[in-house]
Amino acid sequence: MNYSEAIAYIQSFPDMERATYGARGPTMGLPSMRTLLERMGNPQLGRHTIHVAGSKGKGSTSTMIARILDEAGLSTALYTSPHLHDYNERISFGSKLVDADRFARGVSEIKPIIEAERLAGNTNISTFGVLTALFFQLVQSSTPPVDWQVVEVGLGGRYDVTNVFATKDVAIITPISLEHVEILGATPTEIAVNKAGIITPKCIAVLAPQKDQGARTAVGRRCGEVQAQLVDVAREYKIRAEKQDLSGQTFQLESKELGALELFTPMLGNHQVFNASTAAAAALALKASGVAITHEHIRKGLEKAIIPGRFQILTGVKDGKKNGEQIVVVDAAHNHESAQALADAIKTIFEVKKCIFVLGLNTDKNISAIWKQLESMSKLCIATRSQNPRSMNPDDIAEVITTFGASDSDVRVAPNVPEAIEEARKLASEGDIIVITGSIYVVGEAREHILKDKAGNVASSR
Repeated sequence: MNYSEAIAYIQSFPDMERATYGARGPTMGLPSMRTLLERMGNPQLGRHTIHVAGSKGKGSTSTMIARILDEAGLSTALYTSPHLHDYNERISFGSKLVDADRFARGVSEIKPIIEAERLAGNTNISTFGVLTALFFQLVQSSTPPVDWQVVEVGLGGRYDVTNVFATKDVAIITPISLEHVEILGATPTEIAVNKAGIITPKCIAVLAPQKDQGARTAVGRRCGEVQAQLVDVAREYKIRAEKQDLSGQTFQLESKELGALELFTPMLGNHQVFNASTAAAAALALKASGVAITHEHIRKGLEKAIIPGRFQILTGVKDGKKNGEQIVVVDAAHNHESAQALADAIKTIFEVKKCIFVLGLNTDKNISAIWKQLESMSKLCIATRSQNPRSMNPDDIAEVITTFGASDSDVRVAPNVPEAIEEARKLASEGDIIVITGSIYVVGEAREHILKDKAGNVASSR
């Protein structure tokens, strides 16, 4: 089996989680995952585990903590989702993505087990379930052995198919906001209860700074129920941003025991300071428990954590300085709080009041809530769609935008991402910033178009 055949096999399974996952639990998903992993010999067990759930920032936080562990000399595997361009981006060992041959071999190894499971009556296996099983299989068979696995939750927490550990070392809850309300709950507190389901008995539970007090209460209650050690980052640390420019941002993490630790992240946007602080707090909690992590490991790990598609400047800036090219930024802002963070970052970093947006979303997203955060900064918006089958019709996006008072000349429609980008480039005046945002699929297609056009090789910038 080659890589293309492996991808075709993975895609032959339905993406069932969203369609079948009930408010009180899934009609399929986690039970199906557990029986599959049992048939595989439970490859998810046998090593240290860090599990990360949340509404925002879980991919960034997962990557940051993985890089810190790498710097500490620990053999680390990382599982995140979704991907920007290729499925193998979801799995990495150390700082390197799993290569295509190893990915394909892994699929070949688990395919007979999956087919045996289906013959036994487990017909509820999904694409995400196969990828999750693949990650654990690759980790179990890794040489050298993996010391730590960092696993990002797919959807929710308690019932997510990654929640297959009776115990784990660390459970991290990143910022919680309204998302998938038909699935996870109607309030941040209800959503927090679901996500707090990843906290296992006597593990370290790290809670990122939260806007909603109810979310903090729900996580604290869960920690009390299972006797987990709660690290409430907002209460235990002072976080102070110091400097932000095009190269990244410097901040201080301070506590009575720690003193002031000065850190740097190349990730832009104030929200990334909180993600980095959460990752650092998790590392410090591990250090206190006896894991050989130093402050220098934390510094270097955060400095090396870069996640494509998260407020990434594709053109117009080199080595932290403007180079005279047109500035194009991509950011996967798929809910109102992500959109607010994007707007704040644009204002802070570029000191502009208006920009040109290229916007594409999936059908399950609240356009009005997202556009409410971006509307005041829009000089022009070009609505578009990705190739993903769940992408929203750009005419529907444009229709919602016009309800905010935008004129026809302020809103355009393009049938696909490349055409939307070229339209934005054509209409941009000198000094205009083009911001491509919405679903991660739109961001992935934008990177592919722009970076191939720029260098002929998307992979070179990952």
